[in-house]
Amino acid sequence: MKRLLILEDGSVYEGKAFGSDNFRIGELIFQTGMCGYQESISDGAYFGQIVMMTYPAIGNVGINKDDFESMNPALFGLVVREYNDFYSNFRAAISLDEYMKLKDIPGISDIDTRAITRKLRDNGTMKAVLADEDVDITKTVEMLKAARDLEDGVSKLSTSKVYKIPNREGKRVALLDLGVKYGLIRQLNELGCEIAVVPYDISIEELRALRADGLVISSGPGKIDYIPQTVETVKSLLGNMPMLGIGLGHHVLGAALGCEVEEMTFGSHGNSIPVVRCEDAEVKFTAQNNRFTLNRESFEKLDLVETYRGLNDGSIQGMKSEDKNVISVQFLPEAAPGADDVKYIFKDFIAMIGEEK
Repeated sequence: MKRLLILEDGSVYEGKAFGSDNFRIGELIFQTGMCGYQESISDGAYFGQIVMMTYPAIGNVGINKDDFESMNPALFGLVVREYNDFYSNFRAAISLDEYMKLKDIPGISDIDTRAITRKLRDNGTMKAVLADEDVDITKTVEMLKAARDLEDGVSKLSTSKVYKIPNREGKRVALLDLGVKYGLIRQLNELGCEIAVVPYDISIEELRALRADGLVISSGPGKIDYIPQTVETVKSLLGNMPMLGIGLGHHVLGAALGCEVEEMTFGSHGNSIPVVRCEDAEVKFTAQNNRFTLNRESFEKLDLVETYRGLNDGSIQGMKSEDKNVISVQFLPEAAPGADDVKYIFKDFIAMIGEEK
């Protein structure tokens, strides 16, 4: 069955359909990872986006019950060069097509993903939609041009109430859920942390009542403009407890400290993206999924230390504020999928809690 991918600039690409037919307007982005499509599509930070995989063969290992980063994927569509319905993996339970039908996510294959990637690289992220072959293309393009920016995804993904993951061995950590990945919870649990996962809009009083030793602000979708209450809560707690920000949490901390956050041309999405550790110029490979970054001009006016820098684009990939006991990174140190190069950041955070106490 044929299917179309239509971009807001009027470009139309014809391919083959798989998954569901729940067509929604989303941001078309390209993801450069060569493995781990199950972990990638179940990352809540893809809320509202149509994800195009640059690695050509997708679906060949099916879907298993163990490798999810969330139970309810939030992406609006999947674009691939070659879809493989016949999977070969002893852990697999169903095909990617079956899973996408189950979760009501549309997909398209057999299109020139390299050409579209070059278009996005040169012109920036665009709004797009998947559609049936008989759709009115002119009206669809007009609809895409008139579409508003993506809605807030954090409020849809964040937990609605506090829940705890007990562990008697280590520190008590409050985890501010902006669209948290299971990998982050696993990392903290492996370090012995007793975790209280809390809503993005939790009040300062409720947060303080948990008597946490430290606060972790998770990654998530969208931009900080949608969650001003989260920024204000974090700002009020600066200096009162050690904090670690990841992804969107990095932007929340940056904004709370007075830094501006700006949109990137096409973002950074993949699992082998190099960054430089500023203290020793050592290169680390990281998993990333972001569309925004800290503005360098406003950053350099603040009493903050840049800890990591993007090797490809020079973006601020990490920072710290020693007097506020804050560290944050734009990349995803829990890395699922991805290299294990920077998982030590969680140990650095636990050590910072120990020094504070």
